[in-house]
Amino acid sequence: MTFTILSTTVSLPLTAWAIDVDIADFIPAPDNTTIGLLYYQHAERNKIYSSGQRTNTQVKLDSDVGIARLVHYTHLGEYAFAPQVLVPFGSIKAGKDIEGLGTADGIGDVILAAPLWLINNPQSRQYFAIAPYLYLPIGQYDHNQTLNMGENRWKFNLQGGYVQGLSDRWFINLTADVMFFGKNDEYGISAIEMKQKPLFQGQADIQYQISPKTNIFTGVSKTWGGETRVEGLNNNDESEQFKIKIGSSHFITPKTQVLMSLGKDIHVENGFKENARINLRLLHVF
Repeated sequence: MTFTILSTTVSLPLTAWAIDVDIADFIPAPDNTTIGLLYYQHAERNKIYSSGQRTNTQVKLDSDVGIARLVHYTHLGEYAFAPQVLVPFGSIKAGKDIEGLGTADGIGDVILAAPLWLINNPQSRQYFAIAPYLYLPIGQYDHNQTLNMGENRWKFNLQGGYVQGLSDRWFINLTADVMFFGKNDEYGISAIEMKQKPLFQGQADIQYQISPKTNIFTGVSKTWGGETRVEGLNNNDESEQFKIKIGSSHFITPKTQVLMSLGKDIHVENGFKENARINLRLLHVF
């Protein structure tokens, strides 16, 4: 494993390379509904890859990340609209051969989002929205540390989400997005400039509604692109990741839902491979 692959991989935060969605995220709630969500994500990584080949380095990189999210559903003209704010927080810890990388904890970069539904047809169970996300570079960042919760750069993600009911109980969720990165002008110990090419992601989930309160789902996701460039030199670290997940959600009260999903990476071209991930989400309608 080259130093370049290791340094560029772990110097970037692990909270959200791309924006994963949960099933039914692109089905809007009624007007004037406010929803609070609290996420917990635990991920374990014990392998690192370079150009598709596993390296000999023994690694351990675990992350525990929470996200507090507040969403309000309203209308913008004739379209459903849901402005929202997301605040990530948590910790990352390295071990084994990379224990010297240390740990990072604190608040990540705050995210502002505002999905707009161009199709919102409950009768045909068909929905389509465009969702812009703006990442504010205000999370905790220290260029002297390899691991950070913040990124010290602006990011903009444009996501499109489509939901189609196939029957009364079956739904398909399709999502695609592209993320654009501003430059980090305090990258690494030398505080040099790092830029990154756009990162792409496609997601597909199938959902079965067991009852009005409970569903189960499974899905796949692929991420690619995002090569970094430091002081004008390409790192040849373009991402190519394929992962799977399964999960379920249930309304424990009329206004409170819990969701759990389990997932792992199936293929990674460059960087750390997740051998296990658990996502928990608590949703409450105010």
